[in-house]
Amino acid sequence: MNFRQLEQITPESSFWDVRDQLKWHIYHRSERAFAAGDAVRDQIRTPEDLKSYQQRLRTFFLDALGGLPSSDTPLEAQTVGEVKGDGFRIEKIIFQSRPRHYVTANLYLPDSLSAPSAAVLFVCGHWSQGKQAPEYQQVCQTLALTGLIVLAQDPIGQGERFSYYEPSLGRVTVGECCPDHDQAGAQCVPLGDVLARYFLHDSMRALDYLISRPEVDPQRIGITGNSGGGTQSSLMMIADTRLAAAAPATFVMNRQTYMYTGGAQDAEQIWHGFTAAGYDHEDILLGMAPKPVRVLAVTYDFFPIEGTRRTVERCQRIWNACGGENNLDLVEDVSGHSYTPKLQRAAADFFAQRLLGREAQIDESRIRIYEPSELWCTRSGQVRGEMEGAAFVFEANLERAKALEERRRAIPVTERRERARSWLRERVFAHRAPCRQNLRLYYTGMADDLTAELGLWWSQTDLLNHGCLLRHHERADETLPVTIALWDGGTNSLQSHGEWIRRTCRNGRAVLVLDVSGTGVLQPHSLHSAYHPEEFYGVIHKLSDDLTWLDDSLCALRVYDVLRTLEVIGEWRGVRADDLHLYADGRSGIYGRLAAALEPKIRRVEIAGGLRAFADLLSERHYESRGVKSILLRGALRHFDLPELEDERYHHL
Repeated sequence: MNFRQLEQITPESSFWDVRDQLKWHIYHRSERAFAAGDAVRDQIRTPEDLKSYQQRLRTFFLDALGGLPSSDTPLEAQTVGEVKGDGFRIEKIIFQSRPRHYVTANLYLPDSLSAPSAAVLFVCGHWSQGKQAPEYQQVCQTLALTGLIVLAQDPIGQGERFSYYEPSLGRVTVGECCPDHDQAGAQCVPLGDVLARYFLHDSMRALDYLISRPEVDPQRIGITGNSGGGTQSSLMMIADTRLAAAAPATFVMNRQTYMYTGGAQDAEQIWHGFTAAGYDHEDILLGMAPKPVRVLAVTYDFFPIEGTRRTVERCQRIWNACGGENNLDLVEDVSGHSYTPKLQRAAADFFAQRLLGREAQIDESRIRIYEPSELWCTRSGQVRGEMEGAAFVFEANLERAKALEERRRAIPVTERRERARSWLRERVFAHRAPCRQNLRLYYTGMADDLTAELGLWWSQTDLLNHGCLLRHHERADETLPVTIALWDGGTNSLQSHGEWIRRTCRNGRAVLVLDVSGTGVLQPHSLHSAYHPEEFYGVIHKLSDDLTWLDDSLCALRVYDVLRTLEVIGEWRGVRADDLHLYADGRSGIYGRLAAALEPKIRRVEIAGGLRAFADLLSERHYESRGVKSILLRGALRHFDLPELEDERYHHL
């Protein structure tokens, strides 16, 4: 047998189905958190209970996002053009939500205005065209023909705000919309941030802009949007008390039903620790209670309608108890995922009644869909195409990383390292359930001139780890020191590391090639076959995000796996634990490097490749995204970067 053949042997063939264990570990933890959250919400019985709960929710939520950028800077709003519609006009607006962060927007002003009136902030879903998408033009015009002022703005990565548009190429280098969001969003995580902080801040500044307009009554502003616009509506419903009414569309559900669909979401839709704290989509609605809220949904959505119905039904009790008996309802359409004409009319009726105090009267024959370029606020159609010095999330992350580095360097090295290790230990050991490891060998044989043993052991009560122990056949009867090897692919990648394995074994060491949770033979079954497991929207992305909701990370869990592996060494025959080395190659090597920072019994760490520093990940506009979700450690840069943990045991090859 050779390495290629050895890679084909798996526990499923003779012992245990291990590939679903990581998924069920996460799902069972999530279910416990969902139940705990329901129990807390069930205790809300009075307006005072609700007010106290809302305050705790907002404080937690904003902190979980990483806080918000300053809103003290001038908007520097410009009206750069106008389009005349039938019954309304559309002003083309550019404002700066933060210095050099340009937001492009269309302001729909009804011709009938004679005094300050009600307005609606329209936030766009995941159409690459943003505010120019035909579906969204139709929503905005429907609302404007109802007599409502409407501000429709482009989100980050959409419309005229593609973060990765290159003027010299005339195209994007990272796909617009979801790829754009995930590319920037992953770089937020080591800073302790969530991409949603920027989406939310843009919407809050849009509200600032609406309030600045003399045509707008600041006491009568609502919000709506579907899909990703439903996400942005939800962010505002939790965080901004200035809203008078909300109609989130095709997003509100609950975490439980969506978790079981197997779908991933993009970066601004992942809110760190939200589930662990007991919060769910009910809290999106409760953020507004008992103000008027109309939830809009479609029955064929990939956001399960069952979750939507449950969420609205459970919240109805709280509206009734807190003086808003008729202020919460659900309107459904039989359709796939879209802001359908029926939902558009339902939103118009809702805002007309709640903000204008009358029934909606709409002449749909006056609606006209414009060519995207007619609604552009920039000449080229892209902010990066012409706005000198324009900044995006990438630039914001660089600034925050620099500030954190300066703050860290102000702390003496020894103290900084101790603080870093203390924080890291807390993150690695939080949420873990240690147990007896019970090493099981399920295969023993030869791979060329090396003896090979394949084994499983428990890292936690419901998670098995896996490894392949190799030694030279001439040393089969000796008790050898061990080098633990961590690389991408684990025991499925023996061939590509064969030269190093043989050399290490010839030099008198045993090699334990480790599969931490979700790697090698433990790789989860794909939930959506269109995506490689390690790519954005693959199964590792999805499960990593599920852990993020639980105030955890796949990186921290896998570092714990490495530490548990050090304990199981003593159960393996013919090896000793008093001379442990660690070999780290590729991105997976980070788990060993972090484990060694916590465990002095690792006497030598050899680093052959992989991420040098978290700062390197943030410094590149274009980085290798495959596998990035599994190495992110939220907030690490607030405490350390990887080189700052290293001591004399670490050797870069």
